[in-house]
Amino acid sequence: MNTGMRLMEMKNNKFFGRFYGILLLLLLAFFFWGIFKILSPDNFGTPEKMYYYLQSSIIYSVGACGFYFIVVMGLFDFSIGANVVLSAIVGVTMAKQFGYVGLLVGAMSCGLLIGFCNGILYAKLRIPSMIVTVGLMLVFESLAYFASGGQKQSLDSSLQFFGKAPGNMILALIAFLLTFFILKYTKVGTYCYAIGSDEYVAKNMGINVNRYKILGFVLLHFFVGIMAILSVSFGTSMTATTGMASMSRNFTPLMGTFFGLAFRKYGTPVPAMIIGEFIISIIFNGFIALGAPTTIQNVVTGAALLTIVALTTRPAKGVVVK
Repeated sequence: MNTGMRLMEMKNNKFFGRFYGILLLLLLAFFFWGIFKILSPDNFGTPEKMYYYLQSSIIYSVGACGFYFIVVMGLFDFSIGANVVLSAIVGVTMAKQFGYVGLLVGAMSCGLLIGFCNGILYAKLRIPSMIVTVGLMLVFESLAYFASGGQKQSLDSSLQFFGKAPGNMILALIAFLLTFFILKYTKVGTYCYAIGSDEYVAKNMGINVNRYKILGFVLLHFFVGIMAILSVSFGTSMTATTGMASMSRNFTPLMGTFFGLAFRKYGTPVPAMIIGEFIISIIFNGFIALGAPTTIQNVVTGAALLTIVALTTRPAKGVVVK
């Protein structure tokens, strides 16, 4: 029996079928780990380094959870990176006065406020979310620059509990459980899927589409506020950027969201986003271990992502793919 037949048998098994998506992703993680371990046995894949890859990947996993709420509705947001920078700077500034309370409340409140502004402006202006959020990205970048005075903002060494285990793991786990709960047990999760499936049908069913889109932006940026706490704690400082430089922070969490969308048919979007980001971290660090140029890293990483999503997302024959 070949590997494909074994996977199909596992998929149809009553017990293992429930975990098929997770097992498939773990196999992919092991596959990429094996490739880079063979190519660079001394510089890649030791238990200590794998633990480091995991800790860096959970930062993006939290952002991916937030992204999921709007991407599943067919929306997009380019201001994620600017929010990470601005929320981190606000959190660090407030932490100097109020300690951990200032860091948590400052970053998450800033994220919530940005999400509300994005959602309201998107709903009122009635123009595509990508255009609205590109404009707002420039505004948030400038606000972060003014708030920091153009200087690097460093988090005090006594306030870096969320920069390493167990602090980062605890905060990330709370974010993952909250995402799982909202998606599985609340109207918000159900309506996000309904709007993404067919917005006009959802509206005719009595769903206030605009309200839930605004709520989707609020949830997205709340989780990005948590991502900002993890980022500045992990890196110990944050520097404001301008000229759309923050945009590069958008794409790694978005890649994790793609894994969640591709594997939601197995009922496992949150674990898929976590393991997906771990796979991306393995690939990035594998190329670093090989000393490959950044351009080659980007080409192969993008190709690997497209391949994985294409193989796991097979629309029915005749279905229009938008």
